[in-house]
Amino acid sequence: MVSTTARPRAVRVGVLGCADIAVRRMLPALTGQPLVDLVAIASRSLARAGEFAGRFGCEAVEGYERLLARPDIDAVYVPLPTALHAEWATRALAAGKHVLCEKPCTTGLREATDVVAAARDHGRLVMESYMFLHHAQHERVRELVRDGAIGQLREVTAVFGIPAPPRQTPEDGYVLSSLLETGGYPVRAARLFAGDDLEVVGATSTFDPATGQDLGGSALLRAPSGVCARLGFGWDRFYRSAYELWGSAGRLTLDRAFTTPDTHAPVLRLEGQDGVREFTLAPDRPFVNIAGAFARTVLSGTGFDRHADDILRQAALVDRIRGFDATPISGAIHTPSR
Repeated sequence: MVSTTARPRAVRVGVLGCADIAVRRMLPALTGQPLVDLVAIASRSLARAGEFAGRFGCEAVEGYERLLARPDIDAVYVPLPTALHAEWATRALAAGKHVLCEKPCTTGLREATDVVAAARDHGRLVMESYMFLHHAQHERVRELVRDGAIGQLREVTAVFGIPAPPRQTPEDGYVLSSLLETGGYPVRAARLFAGDDLEVVGATSTFDPATGQDLGGSALLRAPSGVCARLGFGWDRFYRSAYELWGSAGRLTLDRAFTTPDTHAPVLRLEGQDGVREFTLAPDRPFVNIAGAFARTVLSGTGFDRHADDILRQAALVDRIRGFDATPISGAIHTPSR
Protein backbone atom coordinates (compact mmCIF):
# COMPACT_ATOMS: atom_id res chain seq x y z
CA MET A 1 0.00 0.00 0.00
CA VAL A 2 1.39 3.42 -0.96
CA SER A 3 1.44 5.97 1.85
CA THR A 4 -0.65 9.05 1.24
CA THR A 5 1.25 11.08 3.83
CA ALA A 6 2.91 13.98 2.03
CA ARG A 7 6.52 14.77 2.83
CA PRO A 8 7.02 18.28 4.25
CA ARG A 9 8.04 20.79 1.63
CA ALA A 10 9.83 23.19 3.97
CA VAL A 11 11.69 23.08 7.26
CA ARG A 12 10.10 25.20 9.99
CA VAL A 13 12.91 27.19 11.55
CA GLY A 14 13.28 29.24 14.71
CA VAL A 15 16.19 31.56 15.51
CA LEU A 16 17.90 31.77 18.90
CA GLY A 17 19.07 35.35 19.29
CA CYS A 18 19.30 38.57 17.31
CA ALA A 19 23.01 38.69 16.54
CA ASP A 20 24.33 41.01 13.86
CA ILE A 21 25.22 38.18 11.45
CA ALA A 22 21.65 36.89 11.73
CA VAL A 23 20.02 40.24 11.07
CA ARG A 24 22.34 41.27 8.23
CA ARG A 25 22.70 38.01 6.34
CA MET A 26 21.00 34.86 7.63
CA LEU A 27 17.50 36.13 8.37
CA PRO A 28 17.14 37.57 4.85
CA ALA A 29 18.55 34.28 3.53
CA LEU A 30 16.10 32.17 5.51
CA THR A 31 13.16 34.20 4.25
CA GLY A 32 14.53 33.98 0.71
CA GLN A 33 15.00 30.19 0.75
CA PRO A 34 11.87 28.31 -0.50
CA LEU A 35 12.79 25.21 1.52
CA VAL A 36 12.64 27.16 4.78
CA ASP A 37 9.65 28.53 6.68
CA LEU A 38 10.90 31.09 9.21
CA VAL A 39 8.49 30.69 12.15
CA ALA A 40 9.89 32.64 15.09
CA ILE A 41 12.80 34.62 16.54
CA ALA A 42 13.65 34.37 20.24
CA SER A 43 15.49 36.84 22.43
CA ARG A 44 15.86 37.40 26.15
CA SER A 45 13.98 40.65 25.43
CA LEU A 46 10.54 40.32 23.85
CA ALA A 47 10.80 43.87 22.54
CA ARG A 48 14.03 43.08 20.72
CA ALA A 49 12.63 39.84 19.32
CA GLY A 50 9.55 41.75 18.19
CA GLU A 51 11.63 44.37 16.41
CA PHE A 52 13.21 41.79 14.12
CA ALA A 53 10.23 39.45 13.88
CA GLY A 54 8.23 42.33 12.45
CA ARG A 55 10.90 42.96 9.82
CA PHE A 56 11.04 39.33 8.72
CA GLY A 57 7.40 38.33 8.97
CA CYS A 58 7.54 35.83 11.82
CA GLU A 59 6.63 35.56 15.51
CA ALA A 60 8.56 36.97 18.48
CA VAL A 61 9.35 34.72 21.44
CA GLU A 62 10.68 35.78 24.83
CA GLY A 63 13.35 33.32 25.97
CA TYR A 64 15.19 30.60 24.11
CA GLU A 65 13.60 27.78 26.15
CA ARG A 66 10.11 28.82 25.01
CA LEU A 67 11.14 28.64 21.39
CA LEU A 68 12.65 25.17 21.85
CA ALA A 69 9.42 23.98 23.46
CA ARG A 70 7.32 24.88 20.42
CA PRO A 71 6.06 21.85 18.44
CA ASP A 72 5.72 23.91 15.25
CA ILE A 73 9.51 24.31 14.90
CA ASP A 74 11.62 21.58 13.28
CA ALA A 75 15.03 23.24 13.45
CA VAL A 76 16.87 26.21 14.92
CA TYR A 77 19.57 28.54 13.72
CA VAL A 78 22.01 29.50 16.51
CA PRO A 79 23.84 32.84 16.00
CA LEU A 80 24.57 33.40 19.71
CA PRO A 81 28.05 34.36 21.02
CA THR A 82 30.51 31.53 20.41
CA ALA A 83 30.79 30.58 24.08
CA LEU A 84 27.06 29.78 24.11
CA HIS A 85 26.95 27.72 20.92
CA ALA A 86 27.58 24.31 22.48
CA GLU A 87 25.11 24.81 25.32
CA TRP A 88 22.20 25.91 23.16
CA ALA A 89 22.96 23.56 20.29
CA THR A 90 22.88 20.67 22.79
CA ARG A 91 19.64 21.93 24.35
CA ALA A 92 18.05 22.28 20.93
CA LEU A 93 19.09 18.77 19.90
CA ALA A 94 17.73 17.35 23.16
CA ALA A 95 14.45 19.13 22.39
CA GLY A 96 14.30 17.28 19.09
CA LYS A 97 15.34 20.18 16.85
CA HIS A 98 17.86 20.09 14.03
CA VAL A 99 20.59 22.72 14.42
CA LEU A 100 22.33 25.08 12.02
CA CYS A 101 25.00 26.71 14.19
CA GLU A 102 27.11 29.75 13.40
CA LYS A 103 30.80 29.14 13.07
CA PRO A 104 32.66 28.14 15.03
CA CYS A 105 30.14 25.63 16.29
CA THR A 106 32.15 25.15 19.49
CA THR A 107 35.20 26.54 21.25
CA GLY A 108 37.11 23.27 20.96
CA LEU A 109 37.08 19.54 20.35
CA ARG A 110 35.72 18.62 23.78
CA GLU A 111 32.59 20.71 23.24
CA ALA A 112 32.32 19.50 19.64
CA THR A 113 32.37 15.89 20.82
CA ASP A 114 29.51 16.59 23.24
CA VAL A 115 27.42 18.39 20.60
CA VAL A 116 27.92 15.65 18.03
CA ALA A 117 27.07 12.97 20.61
CA ALA A 118 23.81 14.80 21.37
CA ALA A 119 22.97 15.02 17.68
CA ARG A 120 23.56 11.30 17.20
CA ASP A 121 21.72 10.33 20.38
CA HIS A 122 18.61 12.22 19.25
CA GLY A 123 18.88 11.44 15.52
CA ARG A 124 19.14 15.08 14.52
CA LEU A 125 21.30 17.08 12.14
CA VAL A 126 23.89 19.54 13.45
CA MET A 127 25.62 21.62 10.79
CA GLU A 128 28.29 24.31 11.12
CA SER A 129 27.53 27.43 9.11
CA TYR A 130 30.68 27.96 7.07
CA MET A 131 28.59 29.65 4.42
CA PHE A 132 31.54 30.44 2.11
CA LEU A 133 31.70 26.76 1.16
CA HIS A 134 28.32 27.17 -0.51
CA HIS A 135 29.42 29.81 -3.02
CA ALA A 136 29.83 28.39 -6.53
CA GLN A 137 33.23 30.08 -6.98
CA HIS A 138 34.95 27.38 -4.92
CA GLU A 139 33.57 24.53 -7.00
CA ARG A 140 34.87 26.31 -10.11
CA VAL A 141 38.30 26.48 -8.48
CA ARG A 142 38.13 22.76 -7.69
CA GLU A 143 37.16 22.01 -11.30
CA LEU A 144 40.17 23.92 -12.62
CA VAL A 145 42.48 22.08 -10.25
CA ARG A 146 40.99 18.70 -11.20
CA ASP A 147 41.44 19.57 -14.88
CA GLY A 148 45.15 20.21 -14.33
CA ALA A 149 45.06 23.98 -14.80
CA ILE A 150 47.92 24.43 -12.30
CA GLY A 151 49.50 20.99 -12.61
CA GLN A 152 50.01 19.17 -9.32
CA LEU A 153 48.94 21.14 -6.26
CA ARG A 154 51.95 22.00 -4.09
CA GLU A 155 50.80 24.67 -1.66
CA VAL A 156 47.67 26.39 -0.35
CA THR A 157 47.84 29.90 1.08
CA ALA A 158 44.70 31.22 2.80
CA VAL A 159 44.26 34.46 4.74
CA PHE A 160 41.42 36.20 6.52
CA GLY A 161 41.86 39.35 8.53
CA ILE A 162 39.80 42.34 9.62
CA PRO A 163 40.99 45.61 11.22
CA ALA A 164 39.32 45.25 14.63
CA PRO A 165 37.87 42.51 16.86
CA PRO A 166 34.11 42.16 17.31
CA ARG A 167 32.53 43.86 20.29
CA GLN A 168 32.78 41.72 23.43
CA THR A 169 29.59 41.30 25.46
CA PRO A 170 28.91 39.75 28.89
CA GLU A 171 27.22 36.84 27.06
CA ASP A 172 30.52 35.84 25.50
CA GLY A 173 31.73 34.43 28.81
CA TYR A 174 35.31 34.05 27.61
CA VAL A 175 38.02 36.05 25.91
CA LEU A 176 37.23 36.15 22.19
CA SER A 177 39.75 34.32 20.03
CA SER A 178 40.81 35.46 16.56
CA LEU A 179 41.84 31.87 15.80
CA LEU A 180 38.26 30.74 16.37
CA GLU A 181 36.50 33.74 14.85
CA THR A 182 38.72 34.48 11.82
CA GLY A 183 41.23 31.63 11.68
CA GLY A 184 38.53 29.06 11.12
CA TYR A 185 38.00 30.30 7.56
CA PRO A 186 41.53 29.66 6.26
CA VAL A 187 41.65 26.43 8.26
CA ARG A 188 38.50 25.24 6.51
CA ALA A 189 39.88 26.33 3.13
CA ALA A 190 43.05 24.34 3.78
CA ARG A 191 40.96 21.28 4.49
CA LEU A 192 38.90 21.88 1.34
CA PHE A 193 41.91 21.81 -0.96
CA ALA A 194 44.63 19.88 0.90
CA GLY A 195 42.45 17.30 2.65
CA ASP A 196 41.57 16.44 6.22
CA ASP A 197 44.74 14.67 7.35
CA LEU A 198 46.71 17.84 8.01
CA GLU A 199 49.63 17.92 10.43
CA VAL A 200 50.50 21.16 12.21
CA VAL A 201 54.13 21.91 11.46
CA GLY A 202 54.25 25.36 13.06
CA ALA A 203 52.06 28.10 14.52
CA THR A 204 52.48 31.61 15.91
CA SER A 205 50.16 34.03 17.68
CA THR A 206 50.08 37.65 18.79
CA PHE A 207 48.35 38.44 22.10
CA ASP A 208 46.86 41.53 23.70
CA PRO A 209 48.85 41.99 26.92
CA ALA A 210 45.84 43.53 28.72
CA THR A 211 43.23 40.86 27.97
CA GLY A 212 45.18 37.78 26.92
CA GLN A 213 43.17 37.79 23.70
CA ASP A 214 44.90 36.34 20.66
CA LEU A 215 44.76 39.09 18.05
CA GLY A 216 46.18 37.20 15.11
CA GLY A 217 48.46 34.46 14.01
CA SER A 218 49.64 32.08 11.36
CA ALA A 219 50.02 28.36 10.91
CA LEU A 220 51.91 25.98 8.66
CA LEU A 221 50.22 22.68 7.89
CA ARG A 222 51.29 19.65 5.85
CA ALA A 223 49.26 16.89 4.23
CA PRO A 224 50.49 13.28 3.79
CA SER A 225 50.64 14.01 0.05
CA GLY A 226 53.27 16.67 0.71
CA VAL A 227 50.95 19.60 0.01
CA CYS A 228 51.59 22.43 2.46
CA ALA A 229 49.13 25.05 3.69
CA ARG A 230 50.18 28.49 4.95
CA LEU A 231 47.46 30.26 6.91
CA GLY A 232 47.17 33.81 8.22
CA PHE A 233 44.40 35.39 10.29
CA GLY A 234 43.65 38.11 12.77
CA TRP A 235 42.04 41.33 13.94
CA ASP A 236 45.25 43.36 14.01
CA ARG A 237 45.69 43.84 10.27
CA PHE A 238 44.21 45.30 7.11
CA TYR A 239 41.23 43.48 5.63
CA ARG A 240 42.08 40.47 3.50
CA SER A 241 39.93 37.53 2.47
CA ALA A 242 41.70 35.40 -0.11
CA TYR A 243 43.39 32.17 -1.01
CA GLU A 244 45.98 31.02 -3.52
CA LEU A 245 46.65 27.57 -4.93
CA TRP A 246 50.22 27.10 -6.16
CA GLY A 247 50.92 24.15 -8.38
CA SER A 248 53.71 22.62 -10.43
CA ALA A 249 52.53 24.42 -13.58
CA GLY A 250 50.58 27.44 -12.43
CA ARG A 251 48.97 29.50 -9.74
CA LEU A 252 45.31 30.30 -9.06
CA THR A 253 44.19 33.17 -6.81
CA LEU A 254 40.79 34.29 -5.52
CA ASP A 255 40.00 37.48 -3.58
CA ARG A 256 36.86 38.02 -1.46
CA ALA A 257 36.92 34.28 -0.91
CA PHE A 258 35.28 34.11 2.52
CA THR A 259 33.00 37.14 2.80
CA THR A 260 31.51 37.43 -0.65
CA PRO A 261 28.58 39.85 -1.16
CA ASP A 262 25.64 38.43 -3.08
CA THR A 263 26.15 41.04 -5.80
CA HIS A 264 29.89 40.43 -6.21
CA ALA A 265 31.09 38.83 -9.47
CA PRO A 266 34.17 36.84 -8.43
CA VAL A 267 37.32 36.95 -10.54
CA LEU A 268 39.61 33.92 -10.63
CA ARG A 269 43.15 34.72 -11.73
CA LEU A 270 45.09 31.88 -13.34
CA GLU A 271 48.80 32.26 -14.04
CA GLY A 272 50.64 29.69 -16.12
CA GLN A 273 53.35 29.25 -18.70
CA ASP A 274 51.01 30.63 -21.36
CA GLY A 275 50.40 33.86 -19.46
CA VAL A 276 47.59 35.13 -17.27
CA ARG A 277 43.90 34.45 -17.67
CA GLU A 278 41.01 35.79 -15.64
CA PHE A 279 37.62 34.12 -15.22
CA THR A 280 34.72 36.33 -14.15
CA LEU A 281 32.02 34.27 -12.49
CA ALA A 282 28.37 34.97 -11.84
CA PRO A 283 27.38 36.31 -8.42
CA ASP A 284 26.02 33.76 -5.97
CA ARG A 285 24.14 33.73 -2.66
CA PRO A 286 26.07 31.61 -0.14
CA PHE A 287 23.75 32.30 2.81
CA VAL A 288 20.65 31.34 0.83
CA ASN A 289 22.54 28.32 -0.47
CA ILE A 290 23.61 27.04 2.95
CA ALA A 291 20.07 27.47 4.24
CA GLY A 292 18.92 25.34 1.32
CA ALA A 293 21.62 22.72 1.89
CA PHE A 294 20.63 22.49 5.55
CA ALA A 295 16.93 22.17 4.71
CA ARG A 296 17.50 19.55 2.01
CA THR A 297 19.55 17.44 4.42
CA VAL A 298 16.84 17.68 7.09
CA LEU A 299 14.10 16.81 4.63
CA SER A 300 16.02 13.88 3.14
CA GLY A 301 16.89 12.45 6.55
CA THR A 302 20.31 11.42 5.23
CA GLY A 303 23.86 12.79 5.41
CA PHE A 304 23.75 13.75 9.09
CA ASP A 305 26.98 11.92 9.93
CA ARG A 306 28.97 13.76 7.26
CA HIS A 307 28.18 17.14 8.82
CA ALA A 308 28.81 15.88 12.35
CA ASP A 309 32.19 14.48 11.31
CA ASP A 310 33.05 17.78 9.64
CA ILE A 311 32.49 19.64 12.92
CA LEU A 312 34.78 17.20 14.72
CA ARG A 313 37.56 17.46 12.12
CA GLN A 314 37.45 21.26 12.11
CA ALA A 315 37.53 21.50 15.91
CA ALA A 316 40.35 18.96 16.17
CA LEU A 317 42.56 20.82 13.69
CA VAL A 318 41.92 24.20 15.33
CA ASP A 319 42.79 22.65 18.71
CA ARG A 320 46.06 21.30 17.29
CA ILE A 321 46.96 24.75 15.96
CA ARG A 322 46.07 26.37 19.30
CA GLY A 323 47.99 23.74 21.24
CA PHE A 324 51.15 23.91 19.15
CA ASP A 325 52.43 26.49 21.61
CA ALA A 326 50.36 26.82 24.76
CA THR A 327 52.49 29.48 26.44
CA PRO A 328 51.66 32.95 25.04
CA ILE A 329 54.11 35.84 25.30
CA SER A 330 51.94 38.94 25.71
CA GLY A 331 52.22 41.51 22.99
CA ALA A 332 54.67 39.51 20.93
CA ILE A 333 54.76 36.76 18.37
CA HIS A 334 55.69 33.47 19.96
CA THR A 335 57.02 30.24 18.52
CA PRO A 336 57.56 26.87 20.18
CA SER A 337 60.92 25.92 21.58
CA ARG A 338 62.30 22.61 20.47
